Amino acid sequence: MSNHRGVLFSDFKPLEAEIKEQLDEAYKRVIKNSWYIGGSELKQFESSFANYCGVKYCVGVGNGLDSLVLSLKSLNIGEGDEVIVPANTFIATALAVSYVRAKLVLTDPSLEYYNMDAGSLNNEITSKTKAIIPVHLYGQPCDMDSILNVANENDLYIIEDCAQAHGAMYKGKKVGGFGHASGFSFYPGKNLGALGDAGAVVTDNEDIYKLVRAYGNYGSVEKYNHFLKGQNSRLDELQAAFLSIKLNIIEDINKDRQRIANRYLKEIDNSRIHLPKVQKDCVPVWHIFAVRCEDRDSLEDYLNNKGINTGKHYPIPVHMQKCYEDLGYQKGSFPNAEIISETELSLPIYYKMSNDDISYVIDTMNSYR
Repeated sequence: MSNHRGVLFSDFKPLEAEIKEQLDEAYKRVIKNSWYIGGSELKQFESSFANYCGVKYCVGVGNGLDSLVLSLKSLNIGEGDEVIVPANTFIATALAVSYVRAKLVLTDPSLEYYNMDAGSLNNEITSKTKAIIPVHLYGQPCDMDSILNVANENDLYIIEDCAQAHGAMYKGKKVGGFGHASGFSFYPGKNLGALGDAGAVVTDNEDIYKLVRAYGNYGSVEKYNHFLKGQNSRLDELQAAFLSIKLNIIEDINKDRQRIANRYLKEIDNSRIHLPKVQKDCVPVWHIFAVRCEDRDSLEDYLNNKGINTGKHYPIPVHMQKCYEDLGYQKGSFPNAEIISETELSLPIYYKMSNDDISYVIDTMNSYR
């Protein structure tokens, strides 16, 4: 075991080698067409991705953060409104709320599944609450029925943050199809990743679709005629062409990650390690394989010394970030989020990871004392 060369946390090379010729062709095609923004590649990808998510509309945007900002804007959420976000998400979910000048309200996640907890969510609702942003964290779907019940009882919008969950299923339906609008990131490390920054908003609502499109295009539908104070956030032709190629094999990518996760779940057997649990009726896509360990930093050092690269998602919860000191939360405000941030460690998982590498990670995890 000690002779193992080590394991990368993530490796794009196996996937890129498999589709290299198609990527080259796409690049040449875009250059030949000499059309770089808002052309046929974008139309093709938007149509295919909407179809994949089981919704009517998709708008390609600049990145995952913009997908949430534009979704909020399209629902006319801004100053004076409150938006509830889990305290253990990536900072982008929170920043989107700040960007539209709404008030960020945090909620403590479930310690069992790391996702938004409907019970805690209820405690944060006031007369000013306008929307909830459930995050399908690590590629594990939220319990959408309970969140939808809370939203319906209080007449609230739902914007799904699907940045880590392309293709994840809840009760037989893909995430992204439950909210009024849903934001996706195609950051290169995602299960469906571009070769740069990129994102999308999906929705079944035609008005939201049109507003997101206009807001991301300088507030304009017709050139030089601006009916909204918009911004520039568009998915370019080259990234759209690359994403279309990867979209063709996203189910293979997700299945391969499930293969790795299933081995971890079955074969890692160490009383010091808390393995992730899969919620009933959910099919995760394992963007991150998150374990928890009370002495996380010691486990991290141990694995790194054995040549196994790891990650932490995320070591500082939103309410403890310096940029959100103004919210007035303290340490102890969200105990579950704090426990997760202090104990979570992400194991290597990527497309075409070898069985030998998976076995090495499992054996090393099992021998940790």
